Amino acid sequence: MTVTGALVDRLRADDGAAPVEFALITPLLLVVTLAVLQLALVLHVREVAIGAASQGARVAAMTNGDLFQGKARAERVLRQSIAAPALRSTHARIDREGPVPVAAVDMTLNLPIVGMFGPTTMTVTGRSLLESGSELVPGFAVE
Repeated sequence: MTVTGALVDRLRADDGAAPVEFALITPLLLVVTLAVLQLALVLHVREVAIGAASQGARVAAMTNGDLFQGKARAERVLRQSIAAPALRSTHARIDREGPVPVAAVDMTLNLPIVGMFGPTTMTVTGRSLLESGSELVPGFAVE
C-alpha cells in the first residue's frame, strides 16, 4: 500500500466522528432546552398572575366592593409564588359599565424574557360579579 492510499483510507474512516458530532450538536440542544425552560417560566408566571388577580377580584366582590382587601389578597397570593419578583403594580376597580357591577383587579408584571425580545410587561385582569355580604358562603373568611 502506498502512502497516498493509506492517507485516503484514513480520511474515509469514521474513527473519531462521534466526538466531533457531539461537539457540534451540544450547543444547539442546549439552546433549545433553555428556550423551552424560558417558555415554561413565562407561562407559569402568567397563570399564577391570572389566578391571583381572579382571587383578588373574588374577595373584593364578596366583601361588598372592598377594593383594598381585593388588591391585598391578589398581591399576597402572587408574593407566595415564584412570580413575586415580576410584579410591577396592582390596581383594583369597580366596573359599572355593563348590566351588573363587576369587581376587577389588574396586575402588571414584568415578563421574564431574555434575548432579543428584551424585558416586556404583561397585564392580566381578574373579574367577579359584586355580591352582597349576606350572600357569603358560611365559613368564608377573608384573610
